[in-house]
Amino acid sequence: MTEIFDTHAHYDDEAFDEDREDLLARLPKEGIAKVVDVGASLASCEKVVELMERYDYIYGAIGIHPSETAELEEDEGRFQWVKEACKREKCVAVGEIGLDYYWDEPDREIQKKWFLRQLDLAREIRLPVVIHSRDAAKDTVDLMTAAKAEEIGGVIHCYSYTKETARSFLNMGFYFGIGGVLTFKNAKKLKEAVEYIPMDRIVLETDCPYLAPVPFRGKRNCSLYIPYVVRELAQIKGISEEEVRKQAWTNSHDLYRMKE
Repeated sequence: MTEIFDTHAHYDDEAFDEDREDLLARLPKEGIAKVVDVGASLASCEKVVELMERYDYIYGAIGIHPSETAELEEDEGRFQWVKEACKREKCVAVGEIGLDYYWDEPDREIQKKWFLRQLDLAREIRLPVVIHSRDAAKDTVDLMTAAKAEEIGGVIHCYSYTKETARSFLNMGFYFGIGGVLTFKNAKKLKEAVEYIPMDRIVLETDCPYLAPVPFRGKRNCSLYIPYVVRELAQIKGISEEEVRKQAWTNSHDLYRMKE
């Protein structure tokens, strides 16, 4: 059976403080061969660096989440730290970056400024991007188009928009991160999008500790639950679970420009 690559996790999160070591030690034994731990704030990025240096199967993405971009506005030196951290050997992407309009803060102009700056950073250091976009489809597409994001490449993490919007990201050559939400009964729009998105553009992710799949919905998520997403994907695509695993494994390495 093909191993699993969790392309987006947050094992740096305090939700794992009590059993992080034990849980991470289990992953390779349970077929989770690689994990990308993704930064969100400056503090979390520091923890990402620690994890990727400590565990040989954990890689990192370094970037500032749109909801945390106000901390960059205060101090240019902080962005310089992000830039240097992105150059570490096991950092495979700049992320997660993007736009989040669910909350009113930070100001949308601040979010846009740092989204563009981090897209430029990714272009400069030749890494793909991990994009977070919530309630901001049009502005995300518009800014990515303006920044010629198709030249940078990357993944739309936790994809949540329609199949029509998916077309715009597909045209830019982006991958789509699919996780536990796919198993929710009310995820009709996502299921339609996933049916439309070619399998060679889909990667598996958890976004743990968030968005655990059914039957663990509402509980802490972890990479061990990805097989529930694989099963749902196989049903939607009309292919075997092994085919999903195989294609996702290849896609994940292509996305992050890693050797299998």
